[in-house]
Amino acid sequence: MEEEFKDINAEPENNEENAEQKITRVKLPRHGEVLGIIEQRHGGNKMLVACLDGKNRNCRVPGRLKRALWLRPGDVVIIELWEFDKEKGDVIFKYRPNQIEWLKKNGYLKTEKNEF
Repeated sequence: MEEEFKDINAEPENNEENAEQKITRVKLPRHGEVLGIIEQRHGGNKMLVACLDGKNRNCRVPGRLKRALWLRPGDVVIIELWEFDKEKGDVIFKYRPNQIEWLKKNGYLKTEKNEF
């Protein structure tokens, strides 16, 4: 009886690049949350975010995420709206580039064409 053994030193079939490109789950906004794109930083933990519902909101980063989220203009984020003032919100999640491509491909995020 001959048995086939895999070569332990052979390269794995799924290298790190393929594993990084594969997206199994992307966080989507729930009730009271909106997708937005950061337009301008105001300093500290405050920023102006253009939300996909057509409003520009003054948002902040909560203290628990202040050092965990590095945000710049152009980043796609999820905004959790305040209960008592729907014109303001908290940034709770930042999408990575491969997640943004998935959102665009599946119709959650409109593709923008910048013309100069």
